[in-house]
Amino acid sequence: MKQVQKILFPIDFASNFETLVPWVETFADKFGATVYVLFVAQDLSHFATFVPHGNIKDFQQQAIDSAIKRMTAAEKEFFKKIPKLETRVELGSPAEKILAFVQKEKVDMIIMGAHGRTGLERVIFGSVANKVVKSASCPVLTIHP
Repeated sequence: MKQVQKILFPIDFASNFETLVPWVETFADKFGATVYVLFVAQDLSHFATFVPHGNIKDFQQQAIDSAIKRMTAAEKEFFKKIPKLETRVELGSPAEKILAFVQKEKVDMIIMGAHGRTGLERVIFGSVANKVVKSASCPVLTIHP
């Protein structure tokens, strides 16, 4: 049987990630795995040609600071049943950061939400889950929150 020692659970605070926590708990408990909870704040530096760079930099730092606070609160509220837990907040393109994290930490499985966006909404927001599923080097369990 394949051993799952490391599970990545990328979250987006805008969605209902807490509805996926029981799934993460089940897999973590079954395998005794370490769970990495990752939030990636979108890098907005490419907008520097339209908005003064200092404003974008300040906004991004506020977003990261806010995400760290929210991650700390989420860890206490939603992840207390997971004994081996690590949380991370990073800045960049969510799909790229998730895939890089998988390689760096040698993650065995990803569990993530998938919104099922279509049409214009998908064009505007993209599909992080779709990009991850297509490019991940490990199994990806996607769940509609």
